Amino acid sequence: MCWSYPIESADYKDIIFFITGGLFLTLCGINVFYTSLRAYRFKHLTGILFSFFLFAFGSTLSLLNNNTLATNYFAKYTGNQLKIWIDNEPQVGNTTVRFTANVTGIGNGKNFEKTIGKLLVIINIDTVIPSKYYYGEELLLIAEHSPIAPPYNPAEFDFQGWLKAKKVYRQVFIQQKSVVKTGFSSGNPLIKYALLLRKAQIAHYNRLLKNKEAFAVASTLILGYRADLSEETLSAYSKTGTIHALSVSGMHVGIIYLVLNWLLGFLERKRSLRILKIILICVLIWFYALLTGFSPSVLRSAIMLTVYIAARSFNQYINSYNILAFTAFCLLIYNPFFIWDVGFQLSFLAVIGLIYLQPKIYKCLYFKYRWANWLWSSISLSVAAQIATFPLSIYYFHQFPVYFMVSNLFILIPITLLMYLGISILLFKLYFLAPIFEWIIIFMNRGLNWIANLPFSGVNQIWISKFELCLLGTALAFGILALVGRKKYNLISALLLCLSLHLSFTLSTIRAKEQRKILFFTLRNGYATAFINRQEAIVVTNLSAKDKNFTFFIQPALDQLKIKNSHLIKWQTDLDYKFFRKKHHQIKFFNHDILLIDSSFNYKSIAKNPAFDMVWLHQNPRIKLADLRKTINFNGLVVDGSNTTFNIKKYVDGAKKINIVPTVLKKNKAYLIDLN
Repeated sequence: MCWSYPIESADYKDIIFFITGGLFLTLCGINVFYTSLRAYRFKHLTGILFSFFLFAFGSTLSLLNNNTLATNYFAKYTGNQLKIWIDNEPQVGNTTVRFTANVTGIGNGKNFEKTIGKLLVIINIDTVIPSKYYYGEELLLIAEHSPIAPPYNPAEFDFQGWLKAKKVYRQVFIQQKSVVKTGFSSGNPLIKYALLLRKAQIAHYNRLLKNKEAFAVASTLILGYRADLSEETLSAYSKTGTIHALSVSGMHVGIIYLVLNWLLGFLERKRSLRILKIILICVLIWFYALLTGFSPSVLRSAIMLTVYIAARSFNQYINSYNILAFTAFCLLIYNPFFIWDVGFQLSFLAVIGLIYLQPKIYKCLYFKYRWANWLWSSISLSVAAQIATFPLSIYYFHQFPVYFMVSNLFILIPITLLMYLGISILLFKLYFLAPIFEWIIIFMNRGLNWIANLPFSGVNQIWISKFELCLLGTALAFGILALVGRKKYNLISALLLCLSLHLSFTLSTIRAKEQRKILFFTLRNGYATAFINRQEAIVVTNLSAKDKNFTFFIQPALDQLKIKNSHLIKWQTDLDYKFFRKKHHQIKFFNHDILLIDSSFNYKSIAKNPAFDMVWLHQNPRIKLADLRKTINFNGLVVDGSNTTFNIKKYVDGAKKINIVPTVLKKNKAYLIDLN
């Protein structure tokens, strides 16, 4: 599938539709006149045409799912009143409520145009009388929508791209008083019922479990509700390679299937009862998938299990790869943008690893004792899934859990017990099991925290490019084929690719050890500038290292640049370091001189000074750039995000008058100066 992001020109849309239709008619013609054309002579050509058709068909589906190309897309109309209905479960924070919504109309109060399209809505709730919002609820918003901002800083999470994959391209920030509830309701009644049911089950857990983290893990593990998980818990599961346990996925659905298959085993006696068993298991699995929000991994598991159960029950030949391909095809027809979903990608790779690699790894060793054989089987499952997902995991998450095998074995039995206990508590009202359920969660969390804090528990700050990802993935594939098929050319290909990858890493490390840069970050409020020499950085910022804004906007860029040591100082702090000197509002970084001007310069004259490479304006100084230019000579101007929009405009106009192109950091890309 392709073209998941908007295509601006409608011409491309028509061309792709024409190509898809042409290929479809050609393939139909070949099939109808197969004998007369003697099409068996060019089967390879037919296969190539079919592949092109699938590619074009995927492109067509993506275009049809891209609402921005529709003539009635809401952003193509003017008006500050939006009729919407909430199409997912609202996420409630301390001061805000966030959800996506379908825009059904836009207008000015009198006339409304019928529209389509999705919108991200962020409501600042009233702390005194907060409103509650629900899936399917219809609202009238009085606000202006805007495009979703792209990532401004290097290595920053691409929130815009993530939302595009969910078909959301616009957003609105609004006060609670500007939201009007119409009293009407839309949406899918089945999903609405499932969310209400899940909410009721979460309330049961909240009442029964006293430990907050135990409640959060139980809600996530059993019901897929992640809103209450703490950063510490998420970090422990991530560092130990067990984050998949907190995503309701194939493992969870598989455990449920095993229980249902065992409980309904008495229905195997007759063919008619066997059909009833299939129907019951499939209905219950799909109900569980619905209850957990229909995530891509659950959908994949539900479809795969449905096809597998049906094929096995009727004694048909089961090809796991065909079932996997059919599942992917169904999901991508339903939503072609799933192809960009990280969970979708990793879950399919993990299943491929389990199907192809696990039997081969398992056959490498044989144990006489049953318990040892079971243990080795579990280890081979973990290793197979980890190998298959390894390239994408380090590309997306930039870390590798060294003790993943130990941690996955550690949670294997607790996770199974928790699934059985958690579902039994909800379905059969066995509330007396709640203390045991809670104790197992606390025990598992503490164990994973202990593993996460072991020495060398993980390799962090792994940043690879898309080119290096392709090299790593291809090398891994050739390496596996070489070990399985024992072909020399596969082994040689794998070694050459590994050599190329090592060369790329080496060049990247050499560049990092020779770099000399100044990086001005873009922040919504505040400031941050990194002065980088080799693998060391001085960061002038108002943030602390533990601040979420530092972690989200600044640390990823430092990690990507392979910075090993960073020192944070504030605007007012003077520092004389090996390669950096800051004193009297002046910074000298090698041969680059920067003058720092803030409100302390208001109504003060600046003594004549040697020339500066740059002037950095901070916190709305009342200064005229034309007068400043008469006093000192400078070639560049940086205006950080601590200045107001009004003053930024004034500085930009003043810079133009003295023929200087200013760099404004507010709502613009970060500014990088390479001094090499």
